[in-house]
Amino acid sequence: MQRIKILVPYNFTTYDQKSLKFVVNTFAHNRDADVTLLSAHTPLPEIEDRNAPVMARLKSSLNYLSQQNMAQENALQDAAKSLVQSGFSMHRVRAVFLPRKKDIATEIIQFAKADNFNLIIVNHKSKKATHYFTGHVFNKIITALTDITVCVIT
Repeated sequence: MQRIKILVPYNFTTYDQKSLKFVVNTFAHNRDADVTLLSAHTPLPEIEDRNAPVMARLKSSLNYLSQQNMAQENALQDAAKSLVQSGFSMHRVRAVFLPRKKDIATEIIQFAKADNFNLIIVNHKSKKATHYFTGHVFNKIITALTDITVCVIT
């Protein structure tokens, strides 16, 4: 049987929990399914002279953002552990916390192509006003990936 490589973009929302529940209910029993949780975070800027007096306030803000990133990375690891506790083998679950260089949809598309995933589980929150201006992430993914199955959880 062919390996099923599943990519689940994770953004720490209740909708992501629904996606994880779907993955567990559908694939936990399948020994040929590998799951990767992907979270792309905004990287912190590199500041050369952190000892300058004017940088003290910025330094505390950067420390706060760094702590937020660490908390999110830990939450992503916890989500991966929950998959293992739900029946997946520890070797079949991977959590990837990477710095975001482009928009979320592009990051997902590039990651999916680079690692040859054959299934992406995305979620969709309907009636969000910002989607009018930015477009839905799942629409961009579906349009860009023709050889990968995309499952949208609502």
